[in-house]
Amino acid sequence: MESYVPSLRSYLMNRLLTSLYLLWLVSTVVGYFATINYANQPYDMVLLQRAQAVADQLKLGSGHEKLEQVLELPDGSDPVMPDRIVYTVSDSEGRKLAGTASLSTPLSYRRSKIGAVFSNGERGGEKTRTVSLVYPDPAGVRVLQLHVSETTHQRQALIRGILANIVIPQLLLILLAVAAVWYGLKKGLLPLERFRSEVAARARGDLSRLDEARAPVEVRPLIDAVNDLLERLKQVMSAQQRFVADAAHQLRTPLAGLKTQVELALRESDPVRQQRILEYVLTSAKRSSHLIKQLLMLARNEPGGQGVEAFLPLDLEQIARECTMHWVPFALEKDIDLGFEEAHTSTDILGDADSLGEMLGNLIDNAIRYTPRGGQVTVSVKHDGSHVCLHVQDDGPGIPLEHHALVFERFYRVLGSGQSGSGLGLAIVAEVAKRHDAELRLESGNGEAGCRFVVRFPLAEKQLELSGPRS
Repeated sequence: MESYVPSLRSYLMNRLLTSLYLLWLVSTVVGYFATINYANQPYDMVLLQRAQAVADQLKLGSGHEKLEQVLELPDGSDPVMPDRIVYTVSDSEGRKLAGTASLSTPLSYRRSKIGAVFSNGERGGEKTRTVSLVYPDPAGVRVLQLHVSETTHQRQALIRGILANIVIPQLLLILLAVAAVWYGLKKGLLPLERFRSEVAARARGDLSRLDEARAPVEVRPLIDAVNDLLERLKQVMSAQQRFVADAAHQLRTPLAGLKTQVELALRESDPVRQQRILEYVLTSAKRSSHLIKQLLMLARNEPGGQGVEAFLPLDLEQIARECTMHWVPFALEKDIDLGFEEAHTSTDILGDADSLGEMLGNLIDNAIRYTPRGGQVTVSVKHDGSHVCLHVQDDGPGIPLEHHALVFERFYRVLGSGQSGSGLGLAIVAEVAKRHDAELRLESGNGEAGCRFVVRFPLAEKQLELSGPRS
C-alpha cells in the first residue's frame, strides 16, 4: 500500500496554520494570566481599603476594640455591587471573636509575612478573594486578626471583558492571516504550476530545455536538474537512434546477400557447387556476427550507454599483455612480429576491462590487417607523469595526414587500402577513449612509415582526486 504524500500546498498550509494556532494559543494563555494579574490589582486595593475601614470601625489594635458591634457590608443583592463581603475577627490561634462568617485561621499560616496577605478561596460554591491583616494589642497581651472576603463576580466580569477584547481581534487576525497565507501560496506556487503545464503540454519526444528565465531563484535548481536529465535522455535517445540506423544500414546488404545465397543453394543440385555456396554463406554469417558485435560495443560505449559507474581499478599493462598474446596467432598467420613492451611501473587506471580489451583488440587487428607480411607491430605501455600511455605502432603503409581526423568516424574507410572491414573499429576506439576520459592521438610512425595510435589515460590516483571515491 502506497503511503500518502501530501501536496506542497497542503504541507505548507498545515505547517503555517499549526504555527499560527500555537502562537494564538500561547498568546491567549499569557493574556489570560496577565489579565487576572491586572484585574486583581485594583480590586485588591479596594478590598484592602474596605478591610482597613472595618478595622477602624471596630477600633482594632487600639486596646478598646468594639468586637460586639456587627457591621453591615454589601451582601451582593445590589446590581451595582454584586459581590458579597464578609469579615471575621480572630485571635492568634484562629478562634473567632467576631464577624459575619467563619474565616479564622491560625496566625502561623502567614509564615512570618508582614502586612496584608491576599489569598483565593471558595465559599458556598463561589470563588472568593480574601485579605488578612494583623493588629497587635498596644499592651502586647494579644494579637487580633482581621479577615475580609468578597466574591469575585466583578473581577470575573472584568477578566472576561478584557479577554474578549484580546481573543476576538486575535481570531480575526488569524483568519486574515490564513487568507493571506493561502493567497500567497497560490501565487508563490504558480511557477511550479506553469512548469507542470509546460511539461505536460510538450509533444512526445520533445526534449528541449525548459525556460528558467521566468522562474524564481528557488525553483531554478529544480529546472536546471530537469534540464540536465533531459539532456542525458536526449543523448540516450540519440545513441539508440544512431544504433538502429547504423544496424539497419550495415545489416541490410549482408542479410540480403545471405538470403540470395541461401535461395541459390536451395536451387542448386550439384553438391560441390552447393558446398561452395554454403561456405560463402558461413563466411558472410561470421562477418555479420562480427558487425553486430561491433555495433553493440559501439552502443555500449556511447554517451548515455553504460556510463562510468561500473569502473574498477585495473592494471592497464596486464590487460595489454593478455590482449597482445591473444592476437599472436593471427599475427603469425601473416608472418608479422607482434611484440609487447612493459612499463615496469604502476599502470593502474579506473576503467571497464571488457571495453578496454575491445579497444586494444581493434587497434591490434587494424595494425595486423594493414601491415604487410614480414612487418612488425609493437604494443607498449608507458608511464607519463600523472598518466599512462598505451601505444600501438606498426610499420605498414600508414594513413595520409588528411585522413587522420576522419578515420575515427563511423563507417569511414580510406579508399585504396585493399582491406575489407566495416569501418567501425576505430570509431569504437574513439568512444572507449572518450568514456574513460582518455586522450586519443594518431601519429605517423618512425621515418614517416606506418602509424602509431596513442591513448593517454589518467592514473587511478588522479581520477580519485578529481572525482572522489566511487561507491
